[in-house]
Amino acid sequence: MKRILQISALVAMVLALAGCKGGNRKPLLPNVSGKAGEIIVVIDKDNWEGDIGNAFRELLATDCPYLAQREPLFTLANVPPGSFNNMFKMHRNILILNINPQNQTTGMMYKRDQWARPQSVAQVNAYDKEGALAIIDEAKDQLPEFFEAAERDRIIANSILYEELTLRDPVQKLTGGILHFPSGYKLRKETDDFVWIADEKQYTNQAVLIYRYPVPENDPFSMENIIAKRNEVMQANVPGMFDGSYMTTSTAVEPTTRSLKYHGIDFMETRGFWEVEGDYMGGPFVSHSFYSPDGKDIIVTEAFVHAPRYDKRPLLRQVESILYSFEWKK
Repeated sequence: MKRILQISALVAMVLALAGCKGGNRKPLLPNVSGKAGEIIVVIDKDNWEGDIGNAFRELLATDCPYLAQREPLFTLANVPPGSFNNMFKMHRNILILNINPQNQTTGMMYKRDQWARPQSVAQVNAYDKEGALAIIDEAKDQLPEFFEAAERDRIIANSILYEELTLRDPVQKLTGGILHFPSGYKLRKETDDFVWIADEKQYTNQAVLIYRYPVPENDPFSMENIIAKRNEVMQANVPGMFDGSYMTTSTAVEPTTRSLKYHGIDFMETRGFWEVEGDYMGGPFVSHSFYSPDGKDIIVTEAFVHAPRYDKRPLLRQVESILYSFEWKK
């Protein structure tokens, strides 16, 4: 009996310590629901059909650039506040309008993992309609990027979870860093200064091209230099289906560039259309150009999609996220 009491006391002590350690922990949250690229907008009918709803649609449901057909940046689904129950609170992306003269603070609030994980919630707190419109206008750059980053981070996490580890070696040999490719991607081509990795299915092709070249003497990150080098590399390494055909950059719509920084890496993003010289093929591409660690070369990681039968925005978002997974190998 004494032995039993000692064991019981020990168990009670362990449980008490576990309870103390877990007392400050956040409760376990369920996994998010909903489709990728979808946002639940919690807003009453009048505002949804009025100026505030139009402002949300202009920012989040605008046409994606550099796609052959019209596709929205995000798919918005309206849920009235009275219907915003536990089922909708599990959604991956939520945008809430909170207009109340009694609000203690106003502005755009951003939250992670509020009711589920990995979840992103944005909330507009305003005293009145005019104040809400001003807050939305002020957040016109941050709000789309908040949800874009959330979708991107989920894809990267999934890529790491189901990573095809054999693809690390060719990328590391060329760049000194790694990209996280999910299962399904395979090595198509590897040379001393070029790597082609793709997930090719019957009707879709998602691909990443990695290449490097010596830093040009003048303005290495100008659009002209980036596109000229891209066309040179594509012609040498990415042939079309017919003899003499090859990938190049479409001149129908001028590409755009912008300077970005992600996880400590400064790079130049380029977006545009690719096409095949001598054939009727094309689609969107996006590339990241940045210096090698020694500063002597330019490294380019590029994502492109070919999917004539399907919407391209979700496919491009998936493969573009792989570019953002780049990290220098320590």
